[in-house]
Amino acid sequence: MASSVSREAYGEAVDRLAAETTSATAAQLATVADEILSVAGLLRAQPRLRRALTDPSRPGSDRADLLKSLLSGKVTAATINTVTTLVAGRFSRPVELLDATERLGVEALLASAERDGKLADVEDELFRFAQIVGGNSRLAVTLSDIGAPVEQRVKLVQDLLKGKVHVATGRLVEVALTGFGGRGFEASLTRLVEATAAKRDREVAYVTVAKPLTDADEQALAVKLSALYGREVSLKVDVNPAVLGGVSVRVGSDLYDGTVLRKLNQAKQAFAK
Repeated sequence: MASSVSREAYGEAVDRLAAETTSATAAQLATVADEILSVAGLLRAQPRLRRALTDPSRPGSDRADLLKSLLSGKVTAATINTVTTLVAGRFSRPVELLDATERLGVEALLASAERDGKLADVEDELFRFAQIVGGNSRLAVTLSDIGAPVEQRVKLVQDLLKGKVHVATGRLVEVALTGFGGRGFEASLTRLVEATAAKRDREVAYVTVAKPLTDADEQALAVKLSALYGREVSLKVDVNPAVLGGVSVRVGSDLYDGTVLRKLNQAKQAFAK
């Protein structure tokens, strides 16, 4: 969990990112996002650099100058100004700087998709790919294998998704491969779906049903959940005949399980007693 000081540093960097890219095109924002994620990759590979950039005995301006000296001439001014704003802040632990830099890159990616008018598409594409991975154990094991070179897994994802999804979707899947926020691959995908929904000011509701819902049923469920949570809800529906009937809904840590399978399991447990 990020400390209060790292959250403050991250918030300042997000504000700087917005200021630096006010007039940027979607493509320019995507470039900034790639550059920030490259900085995250550098921090991941260089623990000593992470420690130097979070050393509390050094003034924030010195830490920012150190990073600027490493990046000058290699990335855009918008990227340098954004990441040096981040580094000038305070972090309780070096790993918090890595996490914050990675999140900043994701924020820039989502901003690029938003500026392109494709943020909802990216959210849906991420969820659908997560479903594909979840339904294919061989693919899940291959993409989750941290023992395999990440470049090899990135190439597999690029081959699978080329020409089928928005460029931001493919890049976010690549972020998940490196373990977004220290999570496993599938958990990273889920977190990125939720981050994309949050960018649209929506809550994610994971819905499991035995057969597809009608459009009217989906709309009615979304209205009820939106009223319950006080904000718009993005439904992510998974059709799983194994639940037999009924509906299961998970929003954050809240689970509403009204499936036939759950009721049968409860009945079995009651008889067993």
